[in-house]
Amino acid sequence: MAKQVLQKHDQSFSSRTVPDAAHALNNYKFSVIWLPPSSQWHNLRRICNSQMFSTSRLDANQSLRHNKVKELVTYIDEKCRMGQAIDIGQAVFSTTLNLISNTMFSIDLAHLNSETAQEFKFLVRGVLEEAGRSNLSDYFPVLKFVDPQGDIFVAGTDTSAGTLEWAMTELLRSPNIMEKARLELKQAIEKDKPVEESDIARLPYLQAIVKETFRLHPPAPLLVPRRAETETDVCGFTVPKNALVMVNIWAIGQDPDTWASPTLFNPDRFLGCDINFRGYDFELTPFGAGRRICPGLPLAYRMVHLMLASLIHLYDWKLEDGMKPEDVNMEEKFGITLQRAESLIAIPIKD
Repeated sequence: MAKQVLQKHDQSFSSRTVPDAAHALNNYKFSVIWLPPSSQWHNLRRICNSQMFSTSRLDANQSLRHNKVKELVTYIDEKCRMGQAIDIGQAVFSTTLNLISNTMFSIDLAHLNSETAQEFKFLVRGVLEEAGRSNLSDYFPVLKFVDPQGDIFVAGTDTSAGTLEWAMTELLRSPNIMEKARLELKQAIEKDKPVEESDIARLPYLQAIVKETFRLHPPAPLLVPRRAETETDVCGFTVPKNALVMVNIWAIGQDPDTWASPTLFNPDRFLGCDINFRGYDFELTPFGAGRRICPGLPLAYRMVHLMLASLIHLYDWKLEDGMKPEDVNMEEKFGITLQRAESLIAIPIKD
């Protein structure tokens, strides 16, 4: 069914159903996420693809990503020397925030030790939670004039930070998988040597961990809602014009007809298979597919692998207060993005 919507009938479902919460301040009229196919949308998309996320542009900015990860490592080293635990999601969020701000404005927006990034994170996650929450007015437009929900909407995302936090959560719950990943990194990269983006291709198990994280914890569990531009037949069902169309990526990742033991975190399932998350294999499409695929996928791919590899390669990790792996809270918090209900706090240990 997802393949029908995202590939075969991609053009018919290429428009957007904009949640009422996203109409505040008319931001949706200028967003590449929410705009319907139009000359304005095509221009914005072209800028993203050519000026921000093209291979040549990302290659040119590789040193910037390297420096931001180096700053993250310096921060963790300091905590390590002091024997202090860190909020992994917050640290990674700050790094990602500064990476994006430097890419756009050549400045850092927050220091890893400051509260600025924490405040920004709360703002972003609040916005995403609000925009992802269904309003009655989304289904009954006449109610939008009396629905007070969603007065302020600020565009943003924390998908990379969320994915890193989920990946580290799963690894801390499965020490044998963490050790297998560390062994792969040890064999591929010298001890204490920083991980480079060029190393990722030589780390198939690390790549499998990222894929398995995307399967169990997709950044956008329902993708961004689409709208049927025309009446369309999908697998014998008639989808009327202007209907709200949602693709449940989370359910696909949990489908026992597609995945053996779907609730089990098992990166080995991706070893020796060609499934990727670039929009061609519909068992695993965390960034969507077709013309509305997330334009930031190339950057997310590099950053998630680079930061996760660095965290695993340079440190061992343990849960604070003697917590056992099986006691880690796995409760999810739903919004446009899939977040952990509780922050992941862990103690870095230097070999």
